[in-house]
Formats: sequence, C-alpha cells, structure tokens
Amino acid sequence: MIVVPDTSVVIDGRVTALIEKGEYAGATIIIPEAVFAELEAQANQGREIGFSGLAELQKLCELAAAGKITLKYVGERPKLDEVKLAPGGEIDSIIRKVAIENNAVFLTSDYVQSQVAKAKGLDVVFLKAGTGDTFSPLLIDAFFDENTSAVYLKERVAPYARKGTIKESKLVTIRETPCTEYELRAIAQECLERAKRHTDGFVEAELPGVTVSQIGSMRITTTRPPFSDGIEITVTRPTREVSFESYNCSAALKDRLKESAGMLILGTPGSGKSTLEQNIATYLSGENYIVKTIESPRDLMVNDKITQYTSLDGSIAAAGEVLTLLRPDYVIFDEMRRSEELAVFADLRLSGIKVIGGLHAKSALDALIRLASLVDLNLIPQIISTMVFVKSGDISEIYTVSTGFGVPKALEQIGDPIVRPVVRLTNINTAETVAEAFRYEGEVMVTPASGLSELPSIKTVETVKEAAKAAASAPAPAPRQEARAKPAAEDRSRAEEKSSEEEALSDKAKDHAAPYKAPANSNPAWAVLEKEIRNEIARYTVGDIVVCMLTDTKAAVYIENMDVPAVIGKGGKNISAIVTKVGVGIDVRSLSDLPGREALSAEKPVPERNTPGFKLRSEKKQISVICLEYTNKIVDIFSGKEYLFTATVDAQGEIHLARSSSIAMEMVRRYSEGEDLKLKPVD
Repeated sequence: MIVVPDTSVVIDGRVTALIEKGEYAGATIIIPEAVFAELEAQANQGREIGFSGLAELQKLCELAAAGKITLKYVGERPKLDEVKLAPGGEIDSIIRKVAIENNAVFLTSDYVQSQVAKAKGLDVVFLKAGTGDTFSPLLIDAFFDENTSAVYLKERVAPYARKGTIKESKLVTIRETPCTEYELRAIAQECLERAKRHTDGFVEAELPGVTVSQIGSMRITTTRPPFSDGIEITVTRPTREVSFESYNCSAALKDRLKESAGMLILGTPGSGKSTLEQNIATYLSGENYIVKTIESPRDLMVNDKITQYTSLDGSIAAAGEVLTLLRPDYVIFDEMRRSEELAVFADLRLSGIKVIGGLHAKSALDALIRLASLVDLNLIPQIISTMVFVKSGDISEIYTVSTGFGVPKALEQIGDPIVRPVVRLTNINTAETVAEAFRYEGEVMVTPASGLSELPSIKTVETVKEAAKAAASAPAPAPRQEARAKPAAEDRSRAEEKSSEEEALSDKAKDHAAPYKAPANSNPAWAVLEKEIRNEIARYTVGDIVVCMLTDTKAAVYIENMDVPAVIGKGGKNISAIVTKVGVGIDVRSLSDLPGREALSAEKPVPERNTPGFKLRSEKKQISVICLEYTNKIVDIFSGKEYLFTATVDAQGEIHLARSSSIAMEMVRRYSEGEDLKLKPVD
C-alpha cells in the first residue's frame, strides 16, 4: 500500500499512531517535499505546529529504520510564487499531485482538502477529529492532582504548581529535577496534537512564539524564543465546581441580573471572575434565556446550550456585529482588556442586549477610573448599571452605577458649590455612595465619595486644590493686544478684506466691548452645561460667546461671524468633538441674530463730532465710517497710536460695519469718549 499524508495529519501525529496500531504496517509512506517546506516555514516563524510536524517526521524515520514502513521523499520544494499562493491552496495542490502520480491513498484531516481530493478521483481517508481515537493520559497529567489548579513548567527550572482553592492557595515545587528542553518540546507537541484531535479541544491562538490551546477544561499556553527566553508551558484548569447559590449575595445578584442591562464582574487575575461568569451563564441558560459568550481564549466551562464565540478574523468588533444579528438575551464577555473590547461591550449594550463583562481591577473605584478614561462620562450609566467585585473566589461587594446632579464631595471640601452632572457608585447593601465621577476644569475627575484622599484619579486631587486656590487668588486678566497682519495686495476681494477687518479686532477692544448678557438661568443643571459649552467654544473663538440652553439636549450658541469657521472646523470636526464631549446638541448662530443684541447696540446713538477726515454715521443695521479722501483705498484705523483694524474704503468713501458686531460697538465707544481716531492708508 502506498500512502501520501498531507500536512494536517503530519502535524496532529496520527500517521505514526495509525502505523503503531498496525493499520499501515509495511506500507510505503511518501512525504511530499511541499510538506517539509510548509513545516520548516512554520518552525522558522516560531509556531508550535511546525515543531510538532517535524517531530512527527522524525518518528517516521525511526519507524522506517525499524523496518515497519518504507519512507520516501518525493517532489520539489515549492517556488516563491507558489508559497505566496499557499493561502489559496497552491501547496495543497502540489501535495495532491504527488498522490495522483503515485496512485496512493491520500490521508488528510482537512475537510476542504478531502473534498477537493475526492473530486480529483483520489482514494481519500478523511481522519475526522476524535473519530475512533482512544486517548491515553497526557504527559502533563502527571503534574496534576485533585488540588492542583495550575502547573508552571520552564526549561532549566524545577516544575511547580499552585495547589488549594481560590480562597487559599500556595505555590508548591513538584519535583527537584529541572525541566529539560526535550521534555518540554514533547509535552508541547503532545498537547497540540491532542487539541487538534480531541472533540472538545481546539487551538485558540497560534502566533510566532506563542501557542494557546484548549483541551477540555485545561488551557495550555506555550511560549518559546524569541518571545520568551526559553520554552515555558503554563497549564490552568478549574479545581472544583461552584454552585451559583453558594456565593455571597447570590439572591441580590439574581435580582440585579433581571433588572440590570449592563454588568461588570471585577477582580484581580485569579480572583474567580471567570468562575462566577460561567456560573451566571449556566444559571441564565437554565432560566430559559438565550446566552452567548465572547472569549479570547475560550475557557469558560459552560454547557452545550451556550455557544462560545471568539474573535472573527482576528476582530472582536466583527464578532460583536454577528452577535447583534443572533439576538441573544444575554452576552457574557469574558476578559475585556483593550479599549476595542470595551467599545464592543458598549455597542452591544446600547443596541439593547444585556451584557455581562469581566474586567481586571483591584477595586470598583479603579474600574470606574478606567471606564472614565476610555468611555465618555455621560455614557457610563447607560452602559454599566451594576458592578460586582469578586475577591478570593466569592462576591465581595455589589454596586449600582447612576447619574444625577449635585455638588461632588471632593469639591465641597475646596469650597466649589457649583452643581454639575455626577456619576455615582453606590453599595447596594449599605446604600452608601463610594465614588463619584464628574468634570472639573474641562477634565474628568474620579474621587472617593468620602472626600479628598490619596486614592488615584484621572486628574489628581492635589491638582483640584491648586486650581481652586489659583482661581481664587488670580487677579483679573489684563487686556491684551495682538499684532494683526496687514494685507499687502490691493486687489483682494471685498469678502477677503471684510474677513480681515473682522479678525483685526484686538483682545483689548473685545475686553472693552459691551456684549449682550443672557439672563441668569434658573435651572442649575442648564447653568452648568452652559458654562461647560462656553468653555469648549472659547478654545476656537476671539469674540463674544452667548450660550442659551433650549432643552435638556439642545443649546444655541451665538458667536461672531468671523469665529464661525473655526468653531465648525473642517467637515464639522470641531463642533462634532464638542458635542460628543458635552453630550448636548449645539446650534451655532450669528451673534447678530441674538434677541436683544440689536436693541442693545441701538441704545448708544452715535454722537455728533467734528473730526477732520473721520466721521461716523448711524444707520438701522450698520455703522458707516465716512472718509471720502481715502476712496477705494485700504486703510489702517488707529486710536492715538493704538492699531485697531484694517479695512477697505468703498467707491462712496465709506467703511460699513454691522451694527451688532463687536468692532462697531468698539468704534462707537471710542468715538463717543472723544478718542483721537484716525486713518492711515496702507502702503
């Protein structure tokens, strides 16, 4: 009999297993050179499957030397172009060609490969995972007993294990003899082969230097150089089954599961978060809810009714999109580590799915800090309504997350009485608020509700104290002047010159202008939002700003025409960022449209003055500067030696300013006070 195995069965070690069982004793085993090339490439990349396949070929050589089989190597190594096309099946095609030329039995565990080979007319033996296999104990099993939860093996180091329960565990040296590289390679290869063949096993991740596989309840993580400084194998498994009813506060947690739409399971690594998550999943499934999980790697031990998903094509976001189509009642999101995963959690939750996620944190306050740094503050209560802190394998505390308006405790201590939106973390057993998150000076603060302490925050408590003292003691800002660039070309369009004219208003002129003051808002929440919006808009403007809340979710912002482009930004980028940050829709309007603005400017009539070469005329909607001797010229306007702005005189010898603009009001003020206003043509 002539047998040609493909790469898949060489990797999982079943060629030698079948020979040792006597099924292919005395057969001629032909190994295509393409198989060698593929395994060598995998090994050079530090992938465990490459080393596993090469070890299998070495065993075949030993069987051939013992006279049990005849071993041949046939074919040529694939060319570079063929290697590049390997994902499309080019290497598989070369291997099938060898089987066709030798009229051989084709051995594979790759389903697609088996179907293509059958279509080519080959005699195919498809070795389905787990079919007809009686698995013997693994080498790694010798390191475990009933009290062992994890085993740590590394070359040149004596093996040790963690024994006991989650509440009480300790590290114990298993033997005095250090592990050797040969021993660890054999263990890693055996675990990989079993993961590929076992019906309840799979390879979770295969990266250069790292392999993560699952065999039943055991998770095996193998690292090798260059990722690690030596071969290391870490095997973990649950030591005991925990019933949901045995947890502290299990009754309260059941109530929260029914009421809460978003829940976080918090704790340090190894604290028992995953065990609680799988118990919650089992409980919900037993209550006739459709439950799915997202895990990377998949290591929750749940019943077959619960489908476990991992990243789709390397993307957790893609897996989340598929889950929205499946319409589950609950999604268990195990081990959220990156901002992308938190974003998927938020997206699933806001789409209406109840989501329970695991997050590493040493306290609920730390979890709130982490959330506030990754998620907009206004969204936190919409995404998370419950936090469950797990310690030593049991539920330590359960917290609710809510939002409201008030003065945070930390700001009460520094004498800041302003009411603002606050996200609160409250213990359900004591009804005590333990942490608060809020915005202060444009940044997000997370502080313990008991007041200021040394606990961490996004913006430190000391910074808040210093800012408050500085704000109380700082003198009023002195008027500033900014030099304005003069237009050099006389052929600029009227629109460009008008824009230059408006931008030429100095900060000093703005300080002296009499802007419209909106009436004090009787709604304290609106007053807080108006102040926050004004601070954000001020980053892009030089003129006056008036903010008026229209509804709880909508505000009108009145600014100078010259500031509108900067506030909107290219493609609406700036205003979109402001809306996202404050959580309120913003309607940007011209300051001239503000009710009462025109009436205010009309209250100051232009007085009569005899100023040679300079005269102001008041009209209904504009102020005109009359300067006939500078017709069709570009002029600079000065008050004494102080430069004010640059403008163009039209064909009638006039400069027109919108009456409600800050420039016009500044000109009226200076003219009324008798300042020495004069014009100078631009050279």
